[in-house]
Amino acid sequence: MKLATFTHDGTTRLGVVEGTEVVDLGTTVPRDMLAFLEAGPSALATARAARGPRLPLDAVRLEAPIRRPPKFLAVGLNYADHVAESGMQTPTHPMIFNKQSTCVVGPTDDVHVPRVSEMVDYEGELGFVIGRRCRHVSRADAPGVIAGYLVVDDVSARDWQFHTATWTMGKSFDTHGPIGPWIVTPDELPDPHRLEIRTWVNGELRQHSNTRHLIFDCFALVEYLSAAFTLEAGDVITTGTPSGIGIGMQPPRLLAAGDVVSVEIESVGRLDNRMVPEPTEVPA
Repeated sequence: MKLATFTHDGTTRLGVVEGTEVVDLGTTVPRDMLAFLEAGPSALATARAARGPRLPLDAVRLEAPIRRPPKFLAVGLNYADHVAESGMQTPTHPMIFNKQSTCVVGPTDDVHVPRVSEMVDYEGELGFVIGRRCRHVSRADAPGVIAGYLVVDDVSARDWQFHTATWTMGKSFDTHGPIGPWIVTPDELPDPHRLEIRTWVNGELRQHSNTRHLIFDCFALVEYLSAAFTLEAGDVITTGTPSGIGIGMQPPRLLAAGDVVSVEIESVGRLDNRMVPEPTEVPA
């Protein structure tokens, strides 16, 4: 299934995307994806059997599938070619950092160029969503705790990223976490480690790789993270970016207002986000 959060006629709810339509799940399941995942297998079964109203995808607004993940965790230097362009050592353990959950926006939402940064960059990535509360999950059991997969742009303010060794400040600006366009359940994606991944800026291909080149794959990340702390339903974990980032080019080619960043992953979906100046008003 492709599980989506969408807005139609002023109401936000969940649906199952089938082709060019979304099946409206209405009140048969919780209207919030986090509550839906926490409801477990019964909610998934209801969604699979749903025969509700169908709406054209172009008549709805797709939102971030999970609008406020409990945790949003990311991995640095997880493709060998990206390690090389960064001029850094290949890590012996996953380089984990936080993106604050307030950075999350949807697959077509605007992304802010911050007033305080002149070094905004893109990072197209495969992400996955945890489906149930778990701890000490082995690699062999890891597929069973993943609810599904989505596309992520790990937008990065490079100047702020290196203010501290943790990278969190440069990775967590508001709107710097586009995710979506939906969650693809594992039954539709039996091997997440054989997927083409591409990123374009204004139609120019900047990144092109395959998830088979991940240094630490999705299942290894679940094993590593869950050894330290509890993973919860709705946690988003994004797996790192391949080479082709703007800061790695000579000269650097960073983002500016008006640019459109598109990230597409085979069998998962696509993000299309426009860069805009950060508004002067604080959002409600």
